[in-house]
Order: sequence, then structure tokens, then C-alpha cells
Amino acid sequence: MSEPSYPRRVASFDESVDVVVVGYGFAGAVSAIAAHDAGANVLLIEKMADPGGISVCAGGGLRLSRDRDAALSYLKATNDGTTPDDVIAAFVDGMFEIEDFVAELVKVNGAEIVRNERPGNYPFAGYDSMYFLEIDNVPGFDRETGYPHARSLRNGTNMMKVLEDNVNARGITVRFSTPAGRLITDADGAVQGLWLDGPDGPRAVCARKGVILACGGFEANPAMQRQYWQLNPVQSAAFRGNTGDGIRMATDVGADLWHMWHFHGSYGFRHSDPEFPFAIRMKRLPDWVPEVRETEAVMSWILLDRKGRRFMNEYEPYVQDTGHRALDRMDPSTVEQPFIPCYAIVDEDGRQMYPLGGVVFNDRDVTPYEWSADNLKEVQNGILTKCATVGELAEIIGCDTAILQASLDQWNAACAAGEDTAHARPPQTMAPIRKPPFYVGEIWPVVSNTQGGPVHDTKQRVLNAYGEPIPRLYEAGEVGSIWGHLYLSGANLSECFIGGRIAGREVAGLNELPETTG
Repeated sequence: MSEPSYPRRVASFDESVDVVVVGYGFAGAVSAIAAHDAGANVLLIEKMADPGGISVCAGGGLRLSRDRDAALSYLKATNDGTTPDDVIAAFVDGMFEIEDFVAELVKVNGAEIVRNERPGNYPFAGYDSMYFLEIDNVPGFDRETGYPHARSLRNGTNMMKVLEDNVNARGITVRFSTPAGRLITDADGAVQGLWLDGPDGPRAVCARKGVILACGGFEANPAMQRQYWQLNPVQSAAFRGNTGDGIRMATDVGADLWHMWHFHGSYGFRHSDPEFPFAIRMKRLPDWVPEVRETEAVMSWILLDRKGRRFMNEYEPYVQDTGHRALDRMDPSTVEQPFIPCYAIVDEDGRQMYPLGGVVFNDRDVTPYEWSADNLKEVQNGILTKCATVGELAEIIGCDTAILQASLDQWNAACAAGEDTAHARPPQTMAPIRKPPFYVGEIWPVVSNTQGGPVHDTKQRVLNAYGEPIPRLYEAGEVGSIWGHLYLSGANLSECFIGGRIAGREVAGLNELPETTG
């Protein structure tokens, strides 16, 4: 094992502030705003050259509720015992403070708040108490020119603009291109500060009140994924900055971990250019709620394994969260994963239906990729392959033509009957695949964001394996998300706001730690 780059304890510091917030996405921005407004002198650092993290890539809707008891019941069901009830309750309490908080934030630039009436994803009690709060418009701000480094699913860039304007209006010190290094502790294990590796080299910064980790998960760290997930490889859909830095920093000082297996993801394409760093997610089709609300959207594709057999329901209720799970299969006799890669198949009618993929990202060094409306650019660049016959399709996949033809026949018969007896895909989503030419693309697991990380309590304090707070270490957002089983759409962003406000206020309220040596 190599020696750590920076010592855990130092004889002196290069500079001193009250609070250091690590990461400038939604959680970091809200943490910094809350700590500043509570009277703390704040330093907000970001390892990348631009703000936003992975938050800016999302839809931008904050998931809130009209009924505390209903929300608590729903989230206890979706977490399935993996998160303590008091932590869930603290989140639910925070849901009822966010709308007023955002109303204050938008005063900085006149942004327009809208409600999106959309219930939860699963048919548990309380699902219908949920809605979204979004920023629909920021006067004078164009998302693509204002944030050329980012593309969001919907209004993520708008929400980030509101937060950035609030950070700037408060005069909070921000440093970009400044990765965090190791936490610095005293002899008793209390966090004194941390190492920063900015453009001018390493600096030891004293955080007199504490450090808030808001630097995301590990979706861009394949080595860490390999240790916690059987499923591999899994490619990030949006951001290269989340490499598990906060998780390493926290475990270095004794943090316990939770939910490391769980990530918000789906399935999608890889670009034919090996230098393109992101996965390309399949088209975002509407979610549905079993036994409550069926989708009317038609899914133009099916997925086949490498033997040409269909193996899953391609349209689960929340495909963007659990779509990857059916690919998570290992054959113990060969140690192979038979569904990685698998293959998306559409026919000519399906090809004309809508674009099959789309890209979101936050990265100034990546040229935006726009998926074509008719999917023909993707045939030209090799993401999709056009096949005149089923035989050609089988040759591309590398499977037996008869097996592939039987799979298509079974699917088309199911479409005609209006029932998928093999995998229970909703009948409204089914479309036959019978009109040549056919189109095929390799499909891989995709991670939007991870949910695992350091355990925290109701005050956002990072806990050790005995449930004890690590003094002066807090977290907010994705770095240690509370979602341990099924994810509520938009709840990661709500968590950034709720956890960020709690962490900022809590750390700002601490007494200053004397700037003594370690």
C-alpha cells in the first residue's frame, strides 16, 4: 500500500474559514447558502471547472408532499427497512419547508416556480400525496448558452442558475478546479479541516466549525463499482466528476456505509466513438403505477440476450431507476454475465416512432451529442446497425437465426393477443417487430447516480460503525443518500435541499474549534 498523499494531522494550516463545503451541485450550493445565512464564513470548493455536479443534469424537480403521514408511510415502504425511521421522518419534515425556501431563493433573479402534479412511482399508501416543484423559467437566462457545459433532462439547469445566483449574491467564496484531498483531524478524531489541491498546489485549510461533504457518489469510479456491484461494466450517464471522493474521505476517518449496492440507473447505448465518455440512455418514456395508472406510451423496442432470446420486461414502472436490474445475472459455471451486453431491436415502424436515445451531461470538455430525430445518424455512425433480414440481425448478434426468429414470432403473437405472458410488459406499451429493415444496437447497464455512501443521522452528521457522530463532519445529497431499496423520482434533488439546509445550519451553529495542531 502506498502512503497517503497528505497527512491526517498537521502542525499548522495555510488558511482558515468557519465551514468548508465540498462539491458545488445542488447539495453543496444549498449547504453553503444555509451555513452563510446562519452566520458562518463559508468556502465552497468544486473539483471540476464549472458548477452543477450531477444535479444540473437532472429534471430539476424537487419531490415534495402535501401530507406528512402519507409521505412517511410511502417512504418507509420504498426503503424497506434499509434506512432508520427517524432519518426518513427528518426528510419528510424537510419536504414541508422547501417550497417557502425556494420562493425566497427565486427573488434573486425573478425565476418562475411551477408545480408538476405527478404522484409517486409505486402503488404504496401515500403515493398520491406527492408532487414536483420546478423552476420553469429564469428571465434572461438561456439554458444552452448560459450553461454550455451542461444539458439537463428538463429544468435542472434552471434550478442550478437560481442556486448559483444566490451563492454569488451572498459573496460566498467559491473555488473551481479545486479537488478535496484528505480530511485533517485532531488527536481525538474531530475533523479540523482538509487538504485542497487547487491550481496553486496543496493547501491545508482549517474548518473552524466543520466540513460538509456534498461531492456526490461514485458513478464515475469503475474500480469502486467493481467492489460493490456484481453488475459490470456500468457506464455513467452524465458526469465524470463523481469518483467517490467523499466516500473515501469519510471512511478514512471511520465512517460507516449504507446502500452501497443501490444505484439509480437503467440501460442504454454506448457511443461508437470510444472517446465519448458517457452512456446514452434509452428514450425517457412515461412512468406508470401498477394497478393505479397504466401508461399509454408505446415502447418501440424489445431486448434480446446474446442467444437471441427475450429475457425481461423492458418497461417496468420506473425504468430509469430499475431498468438495469434485470441485466444483473451471473452464470456461475462460466463467470459470464449473459445479458451484458444485450441488444435492442426495432423494426422500420419503430425506427420512425421517435429518437431511441438521448444524452445529458455536465462537462465542458465534451462536445454535445444530439441523437437524431429519425435514428438514421446513429445508423451512419454505428450506434445502430440496419439489417434487411432476420438472418442479418442474427449475424450481428451472433446467435442462431431460428432462435431469433422464434423470439420475434413469440413477441408478435403476444402483441396480437394483447398480453405478454412471458414477462408481463403492459399491453399498452407493446408494438410488433415485423416490418423490415430491422435495427439493432448493443445495450449496457447505465448509472445515473449512486445511492450508497456514509451513514448519517437526522442532523446530517456522518456516523461511525457504532452509530456515533464523527465530530464536525457532515454530509448532504448523493454522497450518502437515504434511498436504500426503491427510489422516488426527484427525491435525490429534494434530499440535496433538505439535507443541505440541515447540514448548513447545524455546522454553522457549532462552537469554533481552536486552530490547534493535530
